[in-house]
Amino acid sequence: MATFKRIAVFGSSGSIGCNALEVIRRYPARFKAQALCVNSQIDILRAQMGALRPALVCVTDRSAARRLRSAPGKKAGSVKVLSGYEGMEALCADRSIDHVLIAISGAAALSVLLKAIEHGKEVSLANKEALVMAGPIIMAAARRHKVIIRPIDSEQSAIWQCLNGAQDTQVKAVYLTASGGPFRGWTKKQLSHITLAQALKHPRWKMGRKITVDSATLMNKGLEILEAIALFNLRPEQVRVVVHPQSVIHSMVEFVDGAIMAQLSVPDMRIPIQYALSYPERLRGVCPPVDFVDLRALSFETPDSERFPSLLLAYEAARRGGTLPCVLNAANERAVEAFLHEEIGFSAIAELVARVMRKHRTVDQPSLNDILEADSWARAAAEKLLSGTVKPSRR
Repeated sequence: MATFKRIAVFGSSGSIGCNALEVIRRYPARFKAQALCVNSQIDILRAQMGALRPALVCVTDRSAARRLRSAPGKKAGSVKVLSGYEGMEALCADRSIDHVLIAISGAAALSVLLKAIEHGKEVSLANKEALVMAGPIIMAAARRHKVIIRPIDSEQSAIWQCLNGAQDTQVKAVYLTASGGPFRGWTKKQLSHITLAQALKHPRWKMGRKITVDSATLMNKGLEILEAIALFNLRPEQVRVVVHPQSVIHSMVEFVDGAIMAQLSVPDMRIPIQYALSYPERLRGVCPPVDFVDLRALSFETPDSERFPSLLLAYEAARRGGTLPCVLNAANERAVEAFLHEEIGFSAIAELVARVMRKHRTVDQPSLNDILEADSWARAAAEKLLSGTVKPSRR
């Protein structure tokens, strides 16, 4: 008999969160949006509350939470409104919630993910940064509490589906596919004059601003390298990146016997979201199948790491391990923020990350406290580079 799941959606106002709510709404006999969480987007949250009638909501921005509670004519009704990070952690601990879907971006997801695992919740994860920061700690906690982390990123979901329970000793390599972003084929000279508006136009996916910039620099793929290593117990040399402009093959797994399994679908995030929520079952989807005749061809290219050095930085962090992946992530978050505020040029993003990584003294087997300290250190180091005499030149 099918299991009914009460779901908490963290980041319900974002692209992934909205797609998740669409899947939940499509199957009311299977899923209920029991709790919703946003940072400060209370107008979107109010509309979601009216449509989905959650029992709990959390607004991490305390002033926005106060506005939600006090606004005349709000559609809160009997909904309990929580706030702050302790509000998010309270949702993870709430006994009325069976499944936690984490679609908040950045390092903020780490504490939420660990709290959900600690309470033995089913977990669907659309956040890369937490696993990049503290992959070994997270996966050890998941094993201890017998929690399966169900990836929502299309590439990691594809690997998960292709593995289908296979042992890691049976895996020779995995291939992460990349669309190439909006600047595939551009020269280094052209890359040095990229505008913010150009960087925010992804050719295939509609995503948030930060992840869209990461896709343009290929740092998003670099983070996925580190994410795959953590999720599937891989060595850095087992994870390979190929540019696949059609974005139909979402990733591939090569086994030791030479067989290669690939997961194909139209590029629509509702597919991996729905599979994560319904696993191990498959429910009828809303997306059309791949039309192979219309598609005609699938092409692949080697990524140019000279023009897009973020991949090399990610492999360096993966090989050295310890606190360095956390430093890479934190420095990149600050660099992308600076680019989004037009404080630095596009090419300076990877330059800033590399400078921070070179300054860091890696802790090889870090505790969670070491991870958090490295995160804070990297942000401060990036800030100093941005504001000091060695600030990367704007291009």
